[in-house]
Amino acid sequence: MNIDQIYTGCLAHGAYYIESNGEAVIIDPLREVQPYIDRAEQDGAKIKYILETHFHADFVSGHLTLAEKTGATIVYGPTAKPSFDAHVAEDGEILKVGDLSIKVLHTPGHTMESTTYLLKDANGKDHSIYSGDTLFLGDVGRPDLAQKAANLTQEELASLLFDSLREKIMPLADEVIVYPGHGAGSACGKNMMKETVDTLGNQKKVNYALRADMTREEFIKEVTDGLLPPPAYFPANVKMNKEGYSSIDEVLHMGTRALSPAEFEVAAEESEAIVLDVRHQNDFVLGHIPSSIFIGIDDNFAPWVGSVIADVNQKLLLVCPEGREEETVTRLARVGFDKVLGYLKGGIEAWKADGKEVDQIESIPATEAHHRLEQEKLPVVDVRKYSEYEAEHVENALNIPLDFINSKMAEFPKDETFYVHCAGGYRSVIASSILKSRGYHNIIDIKGGFHAIKNAGFIVTDYVCPSTLK
Repeated sequence: MNIDQIYTGCLAHGAYYIESNGEAVIIDPLREVQPYIDRAEQDGAKIKYILETHFHADFVSGHLTLAEKTGATIVYGPTAKPSFDAHVAEDGEILKVGDLSIKVLHTPGHTMESTTYLLKDANGKDHSIYSGDTLFLGDVGRPDLAQKAANLTQEELASLLFDSLREKIMPLADEVIVYPGHGAGSACGKNMMKETVDTLGNQKKVNYALRADMTREEFIKEVTDGLLPPPAYFPANVKMNKEGYSSIDEVLHMGTRALSPAEFEVAAEESEAIVLDVRHQNDFVLGHIPSSIFIGIDDNFAPWVGSVIADVNQKLLLVCPEGREEETVTRLARVGFDKVLGYLKGGIEAWKADGKEVDQIESIPATEAHHRLEQEKLPVVDVRKYSEYEAEHVENALNIPLDFINSKMAEFPKDETFYVHCAGGYRSVIASSILKSRGYHNIIDIKGGFHAIKNAGFIVTDYVCPSTLK
């Protein structure tokens, strides 16, 4: 028996490969499927099943492409209604994989079709569960994402999740291993642990949602309390996972077209594409194509693209670090952004060499910002999450989280220069680039973010100003 957890940090996502006696299953695969095919070939195994725990909202699964390339059967749990050929399993159904058995446990609550897969070893002993977004480490799946599809309230879905956990998962033995669909950083839960595997017994001790004496009412209150609005791209990803999508091969073929500066400029003008610059923020502030948006590839790239661009059908043109063009297109496709028209050949240096206009963002060290603010009191805008701001922030700073920048654009100062910062410098440059593309040119970025600010003499506080935005 071989079990591999294939964890993708930028999406905080766990896919799984299980092989026994020449047969394999893949659970919740990502969009690019060749690594799974290569892994099976390495073991001399045939992929028999592609198990989907639910219709994912935070990424586009590779189930359709993988099924097309391998002939494997796509499996969903009860009540699922995909628009393509798939096996909709019954609750309690057993799937055979080599010498192993996988039992289908219908665990609705996160979504109605949510399913946990229980792996039994060759002797029939319970070994591990693959819980998708039903059970995380330290948390459970949020019950507000499928309200419209289920025609239920989040409280009603939470009540179903309460029953699923207590009737299907908690009765399992403590030594059963828990392999969740996501870890810390995912927007599918609130309080996930940084670890990506644990025993069910330990989760019964540390996971608030598995407390044995918890009442249904307490569970519903805790699970629904403090839920932030989901990223705007989530519904589009659900639709793609349920109804289908273009082949990743087609997306890569289109997206990795190399365009000269002249071709790039024409494409931007004719297509109304957004120019997305994925270099490091320090490079972007020094010089970038006017009106381009910065979202760096080396951080939580794809989730931030989905949060601030939102429309997965938006056409994009890329400015990438050399050699990372295919990686960028792939990571965009993971969250449904398939309309990449190509990338700037030679990058920003080729753009400059062609005599084309370059813009900059004023970005200064925190020590210089502190000195300037002592001379002239100007607004400071903190684009961190509200929870970060609430813990500690610059005195009198306005909090406008990056997540909500599109709906809160009018809250940014228009008639005077203002400073913007985040925790480390990544989100503030994203915010600054979006603001500049919308006509705000009175921005000064504080380099290094709040980490640098605390060491630069700024007065910080945990008092929450009534004017801040939650």
